[in-house]
Amino acid sequence: MNRRLPPGRSATAFWLYGLHPVRAALKNARRKVHRALLTEQAAAALDRSLVAKVRHEITTADAIARLVPPGAAHQGAALLCEPLSGLTLGEVLDHRQAGQRRLVAVLDQLTDPQNVGAILRSAAALGVSAVIVQDRHSPPQSGSLAKAASGALDLVPYVPVVNIARTLEELGRAGFWRVALARDGEQSVEELTPADDIAIVLGSEGSGIRRLVRERCDVAAYIPISPAIDSLNVSTAAAIAFYRLRYPGRQRGT
Repeated sequence: MNRRLPPGRSATAFWLYGLHPVRAALKNARRKVHRALLTEQAAAALDRSLVAKVRHEITTADAIARLVPPGAAHQGAALLCEPLSGLTLGEVLDHRQAGQRRLVAVLDQLTDPQNVGAILRSAAALGVSAVIVQDRHSPPQSGSLAKAASGALDLVPYVPVVNIARTLEELGRAGFWRVALARDGEQSVEELTPADDIAIVLGSEGSGIRRLVRERCDVAAYIPISPAIDSLNVSTAAAIAFYRLRYPGRQRGT
């Protein structure tokens, strides 16, 4: 099999792998794909019309395994592709669906691609408009991030910004109610009654939300959990907060 990389690939091109991420990437008109490697089984599982859009080769699972990280669950499908060009915050704010409150997630220096990918997946499931990250303290677009997101990297805008605190100020001027998710919050997420668009802020896996970032929030909220458990994984907490804020009346039986 010819392993030469196609002309025109950039230094940031990467192998995206797994059936869900590959399917989502092939459906995304914004995703530039150089090459696809598929097993017979994976090609059959994917939409043949999608596969036909890109240069592809049918090969073995072992051949694909040599191109992706050791032990990666590639499911017989891999794409050599470019990172998605980042949307600006302004472009995200300009987009809204009639009758639906906007909900964005702001990640304050979360660096674990597994956690960020899981947050993207929950964001896609619960109608989050964008996931905003700090450009120098967040995982880059990669195969591991895309696999953890299970296709959501191509569904939810992943928006890098230079400064999280200033971004929250901009969101405030745009009418967003800014909620910091913190264990020592003043009220539980069940008690929040949002009337405006919402920005939910999630802190890093170790140190949480930085002081200057928290000071730009309108309220800090916590998730009530059993005292037997010290804390929740940040991606689990994000999923709960997204649901509570997207559907604020359901937990009260309304």
